[in-house]
Amino acid sequence: MSKNRCGWCVGDPLYEAYHDEEWGVPVFDDDKLFEFLILETFQAGLSWITILRKRENFRKALDNFDYKKIANYQVSKEEELLQNAAIIRNKLKIKATISNAQAFMKIQKEFGSFSKYIWNFVDGEPIKNSFESFKDSPNNTELSDSISKDLKKRGFKFVGSTVIYAQMQATGMVNDHEMSCFRYHEV
Repeated sequence: MSKNRCGWCVGDPLYEAYHDEEWGVPVFDDDKLFEFLILETFQAGLSWITILRKRENFRKALDNFDYKKIANYQVSKEEELLQNAAIIRNKLKIKATISNAQAFMKIQKEFGSFSKYIWNFVDGEPIKNSFESFKDSPNNTELSDSISKDLKKRGFKFVGSTVIYAQMQATGMVNDHEMSCFRYHEV
């Protein structure tokens, strides 16, 4: 018997595995939150499946998403990344990854963890929406607008409201699984 999934992932095994195992599961670990933030940053203007297919390449190229290492990347590493055909070679996104790692660590210093900072926007609890179709879910909300604005004020780049809402969905700050999806009540 097949599982009823959100319509956006059906038909692609990689998408389905991501949906079934990760999407919408609350993430409180700073390392994982940073990984998703970087992946969402590179996704801006592209499809998520493109990023998923390159995820392991990003992991290798970006030192396993180690923000402490990334924050100290030099121009030579930027050039190396720009030559790496296995990832998205966008100069502005690569530079943003480095500056975002630096800003990420400043938030950790101020709040104790990035997790405490970001989850404070939802009082530490996921927002459970009730959508019949993934097409009903918004691209952004007033809350993602506020988070985006605050992150930009703190020096983050490529963190527009749509990117932040996708981040919120991916990391379980909002549960946007379709109500008929088997994951809706599980996360």
